[in-house]
Amino acid sequence: MTIVQADVLWRPEDDYKVKPTLEEGVIYRPDILTVIDTVIDSLSGELRELNLDIHDHPELKYEERYAHDAYTSFLEKHGFEVTRHHLLETAWVAIYTHGRGGHVLGVNSEMDALPGIGHACGHNLIGISGVAVACAAKAAMQQLNIDGKVILLGTPAEEGGFGKVKLWERGAYKEMDVCLMCHPAPGPLHSISLSSCLAVIRLEIEYSGHTAHAALSPWEGKNALDAAVLAYTNIALLRQQIKPTHRVHGIIEGSNWAPSIISDNSKMYYYIRAPTTVEAEETLKRVVPCFEAAALATGTQVKVTRGSTGNELVQNKALGDELSDVVRKKYGVIDYEYGISGASTDFGNVSYLMPGLHPGFSIPTVPEGGNHTRAFTDSARSQASHDACLVVSKALAHVGMRVITDGERCFQGTKEQHDVTNESKTHTPTQLHSKTYKSNDF
Repeated sequence: MTIVQADVLWRPEDDYKVKPTLEEGVIYRPDILTVIDTVIDSLSGELRELNLDIHDHPELKYEERYAHDAYTSFLEKHGFEVTRHHLLETAWVAIYTHGRGGHVLGVNSEMDALPGIGHACGHNLIGISGVAVACAAKAAMQQLNIDGKVILLGTPAEEGGFGKVKLWERGAYKEMDVCLMCHPAPGPLHSISLSSCLAVIRLEIEYSGHTAHAALSPWEGKNALDAAVLAYTNIALLRQQIKPTHRVHGIIEGSNWAPSIISDNSKMYYYIRAPTTVEAEETLKRVVPCFEAAALATGTQVKVTRGSTGNELVQNKALGDELSDVVRKKYGVIDYEYGISGASTDFGNVSYLMPGLHPGFSIPTVPEGGNHTRAFTDSARSQASHDACLVVSKALAHVGMRVITDGERCFQGTKEQHDVTNESKTHTPTQLHSKTYKSNDF
């Protein structure tokens, strides 16, 4: 395998039309790949319009109504059986079935944007990639008379809303044999990444104190803002002693604050991330006392509520090997460093529960312009990023058709690898219900 070790990321000034050096070798079912390439290339103009339309109408988690209507209308026009408002208000599903029997390919399209900075994580590209993969699979089944089914699921609220997990709990994935999607990120030119991502535990922390006049009688107050600031400082110091692969970060909020009033309330939202869910749990045990110590020092009360847990991403080996093979021989290079290795996704929970593949793909970015920046919002709109999205979509469609056509040999290996990978995982992959913890729970 080719592992990219590049110091220079793809920049907007780079000529991406200069083709990479490819490996020689036989590709599985080149007749299928010819159909995939032809169909996605022919749809590029329509997909570009859809891409820009979604990018120009950013919507936050569970508010993706414009995107819902745009995607469902597009897929209805292209011959899919579409169900709007599928299990969740802004979710949808588009299905195509050819013949009888055969395997079922699942694909995800994300839709939501970020507060204030729009599509700064490139979900406009993720969304059209899912559409491209589904359309290519549909055409291959039609033109080559291949039995099977493709299910394209429109998944809301990846950014903190755990939309995929809620859809899983409602049965949206139950027919799928495998599930595929992709994600843009900084990376070397022409690279597609098979890195994992970080597990994440979300916390909500509330401090309750007592108001007082901040100048006349401050000693009568119990300052909840001071508690939050102290907790913030405690965690900042703790970071020096946690592993460099772990992340602890958060924000402070409050209501009815004023400079002349001792604040009687504050709220903090914190994320704890680590390469595995087990590691994140261990760091959690060190973080919670930081909040409790701040309450003790300020005489306030603290409530720590644990929200959703996101598992790390399990890249299924059988699916990843197939992706790597077609990418290296047809489209570019594979790396295991970039992608979303330092971020998190609710697809990680899905990958714990079924065979899945979630490659990253590089798009041109400016220095300090990676995911969740305004500069990345601009990058996600570029023609070069659109073209890169279609390349990874072709490779994913090939992987999907390999699962559909290669019978039990390919699919059984995929399921066995998934089961072996998950044998050692002791953490429940779906934790959506909030719970208030005390110190002795950790």
